[in-house]
Amino acid sequence: MAINAELRNLVTRLYRASLTIPRIWDGRDSITEMKNAEYPHWKQMEWMGFYFQFLCEQKFACFLEMPGKSYGRTAFDGFGSICWDFKAHAGNTTNHRVITNDTSAVAGTIEEYGHYGLILASGIVEYNDDARTFKQWHDALKGGPSRYELARINRGANSRRRKTEFVLDEIHFICLDADALNQCSGSFQKGFRNADGSPRRSKVMVNVAKIPDSAIALTADFT
Repeated sequence: MAINAELRNLVTRLYRASLTIPRIWDGRDSITEMKNAEYPHWKQMEWMGFYFQFLCEQKFACFLEMPGKSYGRTAFDGFGSICWDFKAHAGNTTNHRVITNDTSAVAGTIEEYGHYGLILASGIVEYNDDARTFKQWHDALKGGPSRYELARINRGANSRRRKTEFVLDEIHFICLDADALNQCSGSFQKGFRNADGSPRRSKVMVNVAKIPDSAIALTADFT
């Protein structure tokens, strides 16, 4: 389904606003910036995605309602003509799947508005050194390891390498109708359960490499 003139005009405005987003995101600087702004997600391990959301909430405040529409317990990051989510993706990886949002909510918003929007930042990531100095710095800034981290230690599970820097290459403005979403998505968390034993709601997982060109409305190039 082709996007209408109203949505295309909105995407153009979002594209222009995105051009002021900085290209290099240093992990320490980005987390400190979020902390100083009292942004609630500054303690999160996956800081890169939350920093992009933080930037989008600043840059797109004139164009999108944020947070966006809700479907049941699920809210989208923004709303303007359609529902939007903000995601960041490491291009230098073999895994090109991006977890987006609740499956039923995505289906609901496509049924209501015809498209589901993704604003997707793509670039090159650098990771923590073997000594995990970035993780140690972040834990100290938070006042110590989180309950999630302590539970991981008690389980004897390995700590994932933390991202320390992100170099932005592109921001894609993607409008997915049902056909386009079927071409590039699977599901995530099927059969998974929460800590209390209740089943997790499945989430849409988009394969970035399989997004059809027709669904990419505009791309901002930072290279």
